[in-house]
Amino acid sequence: MAAPRPNCLLVLSAGNEGVSAQSFIQAYNLASSNFNIQLASPGGRNVEYTQQDESNRRWFNEFRSKASSTPIALDTVDAARYSALLLPSAPGALQDLATDKHLGQILSHFVNEKKGICAVGLGVAGLCAARKGDGRTWCFDSYSLTGPSVFELARSADFPSLSIIIEDFIKDNGGNYNSSEPDAVHIIIDRHLITGQNVQSTLTAVQNLTLMCAPKHAKVMSPR
Repeated sequence: MAAPRPNCLLVLSAGNEGVSAQSFIQAYNLASSNFNIQLASPGGRNVEYTQQDESNRRWFNEFRSKASSTPIALDTVDAARYSALLLPSAPGALQDLATDKHLGQILSHFVNEKKGICAVGLGVAGLCAARKGDGRTWCFDSYSLTGPSVFELARSADFPSLSIIIEDFIKDNGGNYNSSEPDAVHIIIDRHLITGQNVQSTLTAVQNLTLMCAPKHAKVMSPR
């Protein structure tokens, strides 16, 4: 009898800057083949998928026709129901997820229970919301992480107005930051946390989340 598929909470920004279309498609397609997926966003608000093109616009039209494409509100999430949490790259995460207290509570549960967490590119900003019981210390203060480097962010016209520089936040809050060259595929796995540097790292990061959360298959049977 096949093992039941684990549940994965796919957290999306509802900010004006939206979610990377490329990162979301790759994350959703790969994760949905291995997990039962539930989308969630702040307040259950609709999500804007940015940088769509002719090659993926049809995919999004079909996706939006499904009831499962509507996210639930983060404040209604029962974190105990999920084995994995996934944050695809999302420029909007800097606006909302980085300070969302409900996401912070969910992440705190995942850290305490050592459940799989995967954050990619600008989606790593969502991890900023997680605080320990004292309300001050970052939940990932002893972890090694990656995320968009200052060099990658500096290419954007919005760089001077960014509310959070992920590389600086990680270093300032006790984490260990590492990156590769701009646009290179680069992930870091530390305990139950997987982080990817950029959109290009999405597939590799989510593949490792799948492996991390794979159900433990048949135990070796003792001889009769």
